[in-house]
Amino acid sequence: MAQTRTRKIVKYTLIGLAVALLAIQFFHPAKNVNTVASPQDIAALYSVPDSIHLVLDKACMDCHSNNTRYPWYNNIQPVAWWLNDHISEGKRELNFSEFGTRPPEKQARKLKKLAKEVQEGGMPLSSYTWIHKDAILTEREKSMLINWANSLSEQISSQTKSN
Repeated sequence: MAQTRTRKIVKYTLIGLAVALLAIQFFHPAKNVNTVASPQDIAALYSVPDSIHLVLDKACMDCHSNNTRYPWYNNIQPVAWWLNDHISEGKRELNFSEFGTRPPEKQARKLKKLAKEVQEGGMPLSSYTWIHKDAILTEREKSMLINWANSLSEQISSQTKSN
């Protein structure tokens, strides 16, 4: 008798979970897609060589800009919610599309932090490169990105001190 009751509980629980999983497929967060370049974009304000732009595009911009390239699995819930949260967090930390909205001192600090994160292997996140193999940076790309970020940080800092 107890075994029959347990089977019913398991059966109805599984049915309930399946219905809930199906129902959440109809609720998606707004996508982080903006086709117009912001006047506050880092590339609009500072020199970003093509080689650096390529590195940023392949390894950073999906989470650190206002324009994300979404993978196919973004159409499945709750994955879309998780990705949206991840992107929002990345943009709060550093948003290249809105870089100019921060004071120059903060811009310089963010670039120093970017260099440090790349140097220490914290960026791009392993959870991102696990699926996006093309985002894994070579040693040369890391070096270029670190040198550029440190150089731009120093340039911004020196401009701030001279003003």
